[in-house]
Amino acid sequence: MKVATPRLRALGLGGSLRRGSFSHLALHHVLGLLRAQGCETSVFDLRDRPLPFCNGDKTDPRSDYPAVAELRQLVRESHALVLATPEYHGSVSGVLKNALDLLDFEHLEGKVVGAISVLGGQTNSNALNDLRTILRWCHAWVIPEQIAVGRVRTAFVEGRLSDPDLLQRFEVFARSLVRNTRRLKGDDEAEV
Repeated sequence: MKVATPRLRALGLGGSLRRGSFSHLALHHVLGLLRAQGCETSVFDLRDRPLPFCNGDKTDPRSDYPAVAELRQLVRESHALVLATPEYHGSVSGVLKNALDLLDFEHLEGKVVGAISVLGGQTNSNALNDLRTILRWCHAWVIPEQIAVGRVRTAFVEGRLSDPDLLQRFEVFARSLVRNTRRLKGDDEAEV
């Protein structure tokens, strides 16, 4: 008799504080694809949950900022993460880096992560490379598929992705995140 397994839980973090941000549009597109595959999804919205600057003190629970405990708990309970960042000055946004700095090995170790960057100009992988380095350092597993959306203002029409090639890349990205999360959980047959 097969025992029912819990559904995969994916948490999204968008690295922009701007309302109407393209990072959040990309993030929500992926989360919709993950829900279509049966995943439970949630977003920790850094625009609505202010975090303090990381002070490097691992013993400080930051009790004056309940969002820190909430972020840590949500990451701990998630099987997978989706990080979406604008590329600022050739790297990951400061707000996303700070959120990651407030986490530690106990939160990120063994998590499967997918990374997305959006750029106003030409596509490159600077922010994605930096995210990979940060996440590997914290013993997370970054899927090989990554998405850099260049010239982002033309990639979205009325808040939706319009480029068929990008739509396909997002589909492949979402399938890879689910497949690799299931593999690392040792649950290839798990309900998605």
